Amino acid sequence: MSGCSRGPKPLTPIPGAYHVGGGVGSSALGFDLALSAGTAPAALPASTDELWVISRSISNAGSPANNADSEQPGSGAMIVERDGSEEVIPLPLRHTEVKAEVSVYIASVEVRQTFYNPFSGKIEAKYVFPLPQDAAVNEFLMIVGERRIRGIIREREEAEKVYAEAKRQGHVASLLTQERPNIFTQSVANIEPGKTIDVSITYFNTLAYRDGWYEFVFPMVVGPRFNPPGFTDGIGAVARNATGSSGQQTEVSYLKPGERSGHDIALTLDVDAGVVIEQFESRSHIIESKQDAPGKLHVELGRLDRIPNKDFVLRYRVAGEQLKSNFLTHRDERGGFFTLMVYPPADLQPLRQHPLELVFVLDCSGSMNGEPIAQAKAAIRHALRQMRPEDSFQLIRFSNDASQLGKRPLPATAPNVARGVAYLDSLNGEGGTMMIEGIKTALDFPHDPGRLRFVVFLTDGYIGNEVEIFSEVHRRLGDARIFSFGVGTSVNGYLLDGLARIGKGAVAYLGLQDDAAKVMDDFMSRVRHPALLDVRIDWGALAVTDVYPARLPDVFVGRPLLVTGRFEGKQTTMVKILGKAGTRTIEVPLTVDPAEAGAPHAGIASVWARKKIMELSDRQAQGEDPTLPTQIKQVALDFSLMSAYTAFVAVDSLSRTGGESATTVPQAVPVPEGVKYDKTAVGGKPDR
Repeated sequence: MSGCSRGPKPLTPIPGAYHVGGGVGSSALGFDLALSAGTAPAALPASTDELWVISRSISNAGSPANNADSEQPGSGAMIVERDGSEEVIPLPLRHTEVKAEVSVYIASVEVRQTFYNPFSGKIEAKYVFPLPQDAAVNEFLMIVGERRIRGIIREREEAEKVYAEAKRQGHVASLLTQERPNIFTQSVANIEPGKTIDVSITYFNTLAYRDGWYEFVFPMVVGPRFNPPGFTDGIGAVARNATGSSGQQTEVSYLKPGERSGHDIALTLDVDAGVVIEQFESRSHIIESKQDAPGKLHVELGRLDRIPNKDFVLRYRVAGEQLKSNFLTHRDERGGFFTLMVYPPADLQPLRQHPLELVFVLDCSGSMNGEPIAQAKAAIRHALRQMRPEDSFQLIRFSNDASQLGKRPLPATAPNVARGVAYLDSLNGEGGTMMIEGIKTALDFPHDPGRLRFVVFLTDGYIGNEVEIFSEVHRRLGDARIFSFGVGTSVNGYLLDGLARIGKGAVAYLGLQDDAAKVMDDFMSRVRHPALLDVRIDWGALAVTDVYPARLPDVFVGRPLLVTGRFEGKQTTMVKILGKAGTRTIEVPLTVDPAEAGAPHAGIASVWARKKIMELSDRQAQGEDPTLPTQIKQVALDFSLMSAYTAFVAVDSLSRTGGESATTVPQAVPVPEGVKYDKTAVGGKPDR
């Protein structure tokens, strides 16, 4: 067993749970902590929520002491136990329970994490985990025994100070911070030996709709990230016991091959589609399901498929060749909020097809080695063979640098396609992920005005400098459209969705079990038909404000337009969606009655606020208005949402734990399924 160089004595696993010290008394946090209802906590029923309010006027009183536990000792003190052929690593996260409900196309998801201390001394658990990139996290609870302590949203710096002081004084406390819109860090301080602390997170998000199928996704593990040399604000991939070796602000520890922790995950999903569900499937996991009504579906994760090493994806197809547009509303004391999903008219399909210029950009970094790159190459190979002589194509690869098939796109003649396939077959996955070089190469060469240019990225998105990438796309996009394909089982949705959103295109996912030819056929069918361009909406008497996205994207066949905003109008009105397809002007009329827009959904306000934060963040990436961080922070505080500038904190101020300072134990996670460990976390650094 290896010990820690400083701080608490080395941890050793314990055979069972037991209690060490700790007493109940008044708080000495230096912060004004009070029960909002003013009732003495002892008089509350065990099941009652407790809302602790921190007075902002004295929120900076006191500062974390400079003691030994300020330096993370890592998890090097853990002992390995044998269980058959696998090594069982004692780690604090024991179980994750996910309960999700979908109403039409809005999901409400509760994620409950159970942390347990299997060691002989107190610990602080740190867990870096993913959520959907559009998740509007608006509720946070810490459960200590039968007591429920409701977390509060605060400016991030303030929340971190509250947490650090509570940790120093021995109080059980939890802190939730956002590292990326799809990556969060959960910290739980002062878990005593043998004790359990639960943390519950609730979020809302909207489901994607593609070609007649809705898609619910719950990400389960953060994939390893590559960060360019000199970059320190990324997500570092490190081997277990190598904490601090990546040089990045946030780190994810990975279990080695043959190691596992006791962490498992359970997931239940209830869908109320509002229309008949004709078909459903999960290619990612084994599921158990039942349907009590044609429009309802209950799904549970299979008991033999609960290792959290890949994203859970459920797809379901609803009745009808073409859905009607959906309009959902919610009103509260803050006003009216809506979401509108507009489906492109089916009569776009027979319009004249334009010649294409397809630029395929393939990620050839180490994390793509093996199954992911083989799947991506199969998709590109199929696309090349479907091209027409009037089309043109280009192949670009990137890892540590970028290279391409030729100086300019080649006509899609049979000899050129054969040349492209031979070049494609020669590519392998190795090295780092300098995606910015691929961006520059793909967007910088002259555009042929006689063809529609689509830049197609195929990548797992395992990078940490997403904002830098977005900024380059903004600068160089021109007339191109970007389609991003996420390849693998746990892709970086924040990057892929951002590329498609900023690039006025769309995103698709290519799982390791998917039919690569079918996925690429769907893409080719979509881009060959004219999109609905120059989209605008006449809102009639709805009196809308703050509509997002502010710049409406192109609408492709099979891909609806999702718009969210605020409204004041109360009477029935005609909303018109207008756009151009080739030389034709298209008008999609929609009669809207705010009083009969379906059952109110409280999540719509949070969805709107999250979309506004996303829009402000996109502008921030372009180096616009310096007040944007303040605007983002204010929206997050007003709607109690997580953001880069806000955080949730919860403190059990009624009791203190005894003993020495807590040892910080990062929660190591499995490498995503299909990704090779030796290409991602050898020596604590991703393969460069």
